Amino acid sequence: QTSFYGRFRHFLDIIDPRTLFVTESRLKEAVQLLEDYKHGTLPPGVTNKEVRGKSAIIHPDTNETIFMPFRMSGIVVGLLLPNQTLASTVFWQWLNQSHNACVNYANRNATKPSPTSKFIQGYLGAVISAVSIAVGLNVLVQRANKFTPATRLLIQRFVPFPAVASANICNVVLMRHTELEEGIDVLDSNGNIVGSSRIAAKHALLETALTRVVLPMPILVLPPIIMSILEKTSFLRSRPRMILPVQSLVCLAAFGLALPLAISLFPQMSEVST
Repeated sequence: QTSFYGRFRHFLDIIDPRTLFVTESRLKEAVQLLEDYKHGTLPPGVTNKEVRGKSAIIHPDTNETIFMPFRMSGIVVGLLLPNQTLASTVFWQWLNQSHNACVNYANRNATKPSPTSKFIQGYLGAVISAVSIAVGLNVLVQRANKFTPATRLLIQRFVPFPAVASANICNVVLMRHTELEEGIDVLDSNGNIVGSSRIAAKHALLETALTRVVLPMPILVLPPIIMSILEKTSFLRSRPRMILPVQSLVCLAAFGLALPLAISLFPQMSEVST
């Protein structure tokens, strides 16, 4: 976890969709094996494969099981659908930020309890900002008569990125604002809690916000470029019904690469100077 490559490999396991289908009994077995390892009673022949995925399902602070759709391996696509109407733009931005809010809450730093009102505040702020920016940019593009229809369509496909990036920052800041006021627990080199720090909270919040800006870049920038090229091929021109399945595969590939890259930028346990 001290190197980017190590964190990248770790998060490839975290976002593995197969972790969504791990049964409660299998999870208990993995947790028990880790306990056995700590106490030196691990049976012979146990491999990493038998315990992988535990950190994708169990919250590190609360030790509670994260609800399946809100684990890091959950995915929402639909923001990149071409020729979106005002209603579809609002719907997909709302759905995406609803999912993001729940993911942020389920995977939050839980060393300090946060009231439900903060969650609602962050959720509303993220949804309003995402919808406002997305709708506003779409209206501006549609009124830009200087652009050709093809150019206008291409620009519209890039509209989700600034909307999602700004809303992600708003979502994180509003939902975790309590940490800035009260601080988060800081540990010494032995893992003992030595106090609560607002400086550490600011440090953590800044890093989280940066990952939320980097995260949608490959997802919302690469697929529009790739799809604009693929849609010109004879295969998709003669089979328009294949556009959505192909776009879903392109988005899935981009998401599978972008998510571990973004959340590997910073270590989950950071050091700050005293």
